[in-house]
Amino acid sequence: MARKSSSGNHGGEVQQSKSPAEFFAENQSIAGFDNPGKSLYTTLRELVENSLDACESVDVLPDVSVRIEEMTEAMFNSLRGVPDDSRESVGGSSAKKGHQRERRDDEGGNDIDADGPGDGAAGKTKATPKRAKSDAYFQITVRDNGCGMAHSAIPDLLGRVLSGSKYGVRQTRGKFGLGAKMALIWSKKSTGVPITVRTSHVAGPLLDHRGERTVGPTVSHCVLDIDIYKNCPRVISHTQQPNTSSFIGTEIQVLVAGNWTTYKSRVVQYLHQLAIITPYARFEMIYVNRTDQKKGMNLRFERRSEQMPARAREVMYHPSSVNNIIIQQLLERTKAKTLNKFLTTDLSGITPTIAKRLIERLGDAYNEDMNPSDLDDKLITRLVQLLRSADDLFKSPDGGCLSPLGEYNLNLGIQKVVEPDVIATARDKPGAYDGHPFIVEAAVSLGGKDAKEGITVVRFANRIPLLFEGGADVATRVANSKIKWSSYKIDHKRDKIGVFVSIVSTKIPFKGTGKEYIGDDIIEIQQSVKRAIQNCCSQLRVHLAKRNALRDVKERKSRLLKYIPDVSRSLFGILEGMRKRRLEEESGIDRDASPRKRQAGVSPLKRLKSNEQHISSILESISNGEVTEDSIKQHLVEAVEENAHAGLDDDDGENVNGGKSSKSKTSSDEGDRQPLYLVPIYDSPKDVQNVIHHPLFDFFPMN
Repeated sequence: MARKSSSGNHGGEVQQSKSPAEFFAENQSIAGFDNPGKSLYTTLRELVENSLDACESVDVLPDVSVRIEEMTEAMFNSLRGVPDDSRESVGGSSAKKGHQRERRDDEGGNDIDADGPGDGAAGKTKATPKRAKSDAYFQITVRDNGCGMAHSAIPDLLGRVLSGSKYGVRQTRGKFGLGAKMALIWSKKSTGVPITVRTSHVAGPLLDHRGERTVGPTVSHCVLDIDIYKNCPRVISHTQQPNTSSFIGTEIQVLVAGNWTTYKSRVVQYLHQLAIITPYARFEMIYVNRTDQKKGMNLRFERRSEQMPARAREVMYHPSSVNNIIIQQLLERTKAKTLNKFLTTDLSGITPTIAKRLIERLGDAYNEDMNPSDLDDKLITRLVQLLRSADDLFKSPDGGCLSPLGEYNLNLGIQKVVEPDVIATARDKPGAYDGHPFIVEAAVSLGGKDAKEGITVVRFANRIPLLFEGGADVATRVANSKIKWSSYKIDHKRDKIGVFVSIVSTKIPFKGTGKEYIGDDIIEIQQSVKRAIQNCCSQLRVHLAKRNALRDVKERKSRLLKYIPDVSRSLFGILEGMRKRRLEEESGIDRDASPRKRQAGVSPLKRLKSNEQHISSILESISNGEVTEDSIKQHLVEAVEENAHAGLDDDDGENVNGGKSSKSKTSSDEGDRQPLYLVPIYDSPKDVQNVIHHPLFDFFPMN
């Protein structure tokens, strides 16, 4: 930290300048290190995402393993060589008791894993002390199979804040460009232990002539600390040895303070969501509690896909995204000798013709052949104003430089982790805001092994999970208030709905100091998210309509089957009564009278219903025992089963159960089909040879 005293200052004040490392060490909450629990989570996240970047940069399917070992304060002191009685020697026993009370206050009695006795036994027996947040220490080891780091580049890559290879106009995972550097700063603050790095770098092709992974010739070992005030690495040990064990990739080990009890769920949630958005990677996490092995846990996500997204490309600034500082930087770095050449080579979307038109609009102070270095602040301001306002001259930024996950991989990731009943995915067309392209991908799922009723929103930005401050995020607000779920046959209160939204861009418009959510004030992104979710819902609507129809069919079928025994009993009773009355009538009826004379004065409808031939046939079947209550019940059940799905066939001739429709079964030949006309009949047809008899009706075809 450089300190300068100014002679013009009053009151003896001293001006100070801070290095980037010192700034982030003092304002660690900006980078996600709010408290020991979240610092543990953020440390793990930064190391894992560094590993993914190292693998994807060389098109290698990632294999990332994480090992977390929790140790007590006594174990940590033993590891560091700190005397066990160091705390008692300062302040005596009263200070120790006060410190124990302070630790109990910090815990608030919520440590469900603590098994020590109460306060009454503290002075009599030696109890296992409860851990405060500052008393838990974790050794985190993350290993990958990526490209590794060059031996000479290790110190600067890990020990110099705000230096790296990810700066520029392109899609990146990092929020601040800190990565493992902030983990090193937190390690220095909380434990004072440097990080340990083991890596093997391959300078040439990663695959040999046999298609197998090339092993680096050497392995680098580095023990690294950081000088906070100078923002530079402090190398403790840096050696290079032959790679006799065929080591591949990078392994980083860091010892930090943290709290596993409060942030265990966040770590597990992060890995679950990372497995969704990175289905082509294999993840393994092992947690070990050195004091209680029963508390250990293993978590493993196997690779589901072998298709990696294309790598994001770095692009030049779009004219609508520049400002005075950016133009000044471009002017200082450009190799162009003329203004026309500068506009066409250092900015995207500007052809020589467009550059000429721009220069004409700028006025007489500009010309095509002027040297870019001749532009002063006033001319730069005028140029920026024109570039940001000349929308009619430039095309919108192209989304081809981005690297979205893809609908196929997103579907596989959700199926692997969530295991929903049904899922739909969609990608909206590329959009742009403030000169930066973006692409929105979405998925909507129903059901799942651990899904809850209602809407659960899972958010991703540049293919990393966002776990905090979700209520203010654009995806959450659109899903909860901008989508009319009932229009898509979805009950947003009772159904288990999962909404997954992934946004990739060269510049994610994060809100808040922690960059944990994307605001909904950018209309372009809000509308794109809404369109993508609606597209998914439209795909689900067809399936849900069939599902609801099938549910209605089952309910109707259940009701019909419920009443069949009573209906069968009643029908048989009616028919049996008709048979008895017929036997009684036949004994007193004139047998020479014709049926038409006997039916004189009877309405045509009744004459149709009382067809003598059919009635006689049924009554005879009852007398012979062919028609019984059980046979009626059986025929009714068969009729309900056969016609349960009538009217539910889709356009392709398949019903909701996936089988062919009943119409296709009964008539496979189009030529056999004939139109049917239902016409009321008031007289019995003369020709009754083609009458179709059914237990529930008689069908008389018209000639």
